[in-house]
Amino acid sequence: MATNFGILTSIPGIGERIATILMTDLSEIGSIDRRAIASLAGLAPHVSQSGNAPPRAMIAGGRPCVRAALYMAALVACRHHPQMKQAYQALRLQGKPAKVALIAVARKLLITANALVKANKHYDGETQPH
Repeated sequence: MATNFGILTSIPGIGERIATILMTDLSEIGSIDRRAIASLAGLAPHVSQSGNAPPRAMIAGGRPCVRAALYMAALVACRHHPQMKQAYQALRLQGKPAKVALIAVARKLLITANALVKANKHYDGETQPH
């Protein structure tokens, strides 16, 4: 468990508190695939196809404490990490609202954390989620 904590805190934007939340409230991290972990955290888009209205994808369900923690981590990462800042700005240039872009960055952080814990590796600045 101590190694997972070290792996999580090596990711820019994820500090001690957020790593603790991830380890306690999302104990499945590193043991399931990226789509399942995003859904458990409440960061996966679910399409609503009700009636004649056009389908809309929204995040729903999951664990709200994990989602809130990752949202805060995304705020920090967008300000201080060049790759995350670039991903955020690219989404904003495409016309996405700020909150949508932040949730996308939060999901990217979670998928990166999941891949690193699964591989038992620390963040090296070039790790891309798969």
